[in-house]
Amino acid sequence: MVAETTSSSVTEGIRVGVQSQYLPDQSEPTSDRYVFAYTITISNESGRTAQLRTRHWIITDARGSVEEVRGDGVVGEQPRLSPGQSFQYTSGCVLTTPVGTMHGTYRMWCDDGSSFDAVIAPFSLASGTTARDEAN
Repeated sequence: MVAETTSSSVTEGIRVGVQSQYLPDQSEPTSDRYVFAYTITISNESGRTAQLRTRHWIITDARGSVEEVRGDGVVGEQPRLSPGQSFQYTSGCVLTTPVGTMHGTYRMWCDDGSSFDAVIAPFSLASGTTARDEAN
């Protein structure tokens, strides 16, 4: 499993940086409910304008259960980034295990009609406790 709660990747000049954190106030470990937030910064380091159209997430919990999430844009937006611009948002995820991972892609469209998948490198969701800790 991925150990880092951060990740960064660059695809065709689009940098995607992630920072995740556990939200203990919204979690209920005794009910197998672990809530995480993640903040994404998407930066256009290329020389062309690109728009985020869709997202594809792959979320894996500590048991190996995989959930795929696909949808239009992020947080209700399809940000259009000119060269040098960035867009940041925070969203969340609920797991039934104290740790897991996320990774995926953003489909980016350019003004010339081309498109590509900007990679979201794997990062961990970690509550700081493990199932073994809870059993003790």
